[in-house]
Amino acid sequence: MNETNAVDELEGRCGIPGTVRFEADPNGLIRVLVETPHAEAIAYLHGAHLTHYQARGGRPALFTSTQSRFQRGQPIRGGVPIVFPWFGPHGVDSSAPMHGFARVAEWRLEAAVREPDGSVVLSFGLDSARATHPAWPHAYAARYSVRIGPRLELSLEVTNPSDRTMTYEEALHTYLAVEDVRAVEIRGLAGATYVDKTDGMKRKTQESEPLRIAGETDRVYLGTQATCVLDDPAGGRRLLVEKWGSDATVVWNPWVAKARAMPDFGDEEWLRMLCIETGNVAECGVRLPPRARHVVGARIWSESL
Repeated sequence: MNETNAVDELEGRCGIPGTVRFEADPNGLIRVLVETPHAEAIAYLHGAHLTHYQARGGRPALFTSTQSRFQRGQPIRGGVPIVFPWFGPHGVDSSAPMHGFARVAEWRLEAAVREPDGSVVLSFGLDSARATHPAWPHAYAARYSVRIGPRLELSLEVTNPSDRTMTYEEALHTYLAVEDVRAVEIRGLAGATYVDKTDGMKRKTQESEPLRIAGETDRVYLGTQATCVLDDPAGGRRLLVEKWGSDATVVWNPWVAKARAMPDFGDEEWLRMLCIETGNVAECGVRLPPRARHVVGARIWSESL
């Protein structure tokens, strides 16, 4: 199906006049544009990737790189990539895609529903018949829900349809937009153990708050279910990331050298973003019995300081 036919099919099946519409981007990727009384958003079928969310009267909550590749087979840099079924490089197969295959797969938009308050819920689906990899020997079914309202709500449900237990990692790899990452303060992680990926994977404890970003930061906080509060004084606002079904939080900023080494990331864009990722990774991965399901979710919103 070409892009024109795909857009027409989606408009006929899921379009909502004045609220939900579809188009092909300059590279032919199909995206859905949502306008509600509360907020606007853009999501791609490629990776079920949300690239933009902005509450009415506010500024964008998400960062997406100006250098991002919007191409099939390539991840989109920024917004909310879906990490599944492994986090980072695959533990055994070096040819397997970084962070799993879900973020570069073509998801199906199953429904777009306008709720009574005007919010819109987009429902995406992916399963082992649509996307898999030799390094992943399991059947699965995933459903991803994006609620575009006064607050952004994201929910990823994974079901194990098979007769054997599967273990996987997952993350909603959220890139938050900030005015100056050097001035931000993060609360909610005090007392948590983390793996410091910039210091030889050493285990450390977040002794105090607030956490400030003063260099390359790549930390996997383990055994934490807390809401993270990000104060962005240069931007005059606070961003909050509430989560459920998640036992790990990842905090990431590439800083100067790594940003310049990344071909799909602007040299100075590290100043304008911070990832606070909701997930279940490393020893907090999900062990899912046969016929069981697991849901991980996040709610994101901003307040004035």
